[in-house]
Amino acid sequence: MADNLELPSEWLRGVIEVCVLRVIADGPTYGYAIVGTLERSGLGTLKGGTLYPLLGRLEAAGWVNATWREGDGGPGRKFYELTSAGQIVLDSRRQQWIGFAATVSDLLGTEQNVERDA
Repeated sequence: MADNLELPSEWLRGVIEVCVLRVIADGPTYGYAIVGTLERSGLGTLKGGTLYPLLGRLEAAGWVNATWREGDGGPGRKFYELTSAGQIVLDSRRQQWIGFAATVSDLLGTEQNVERDA
């Protein structure tokens, strides 16, 4: 979904946690980089007022570890890394999403369903 369509905010609220976990699974990263990855993926720009409380909840749940690192000529940054518990949650949610998305796609994608609803 590279063209950054305007997605309903309630859809994003439902998937942002698992998407952030997925981005962090690629290796230690920081907030601005997470936002950039999500944006390049087509999810639009996530505001800091949404991301940082979410990262705090993920850390409190034990799904990510956060550490401060010195910046290269600039301010330090808080880096986030997936824990083994976070990987288990990500794997589980990924499987749940695959099943959910298939169910919705089946419902929305058939002519029979469209004709029945008309």
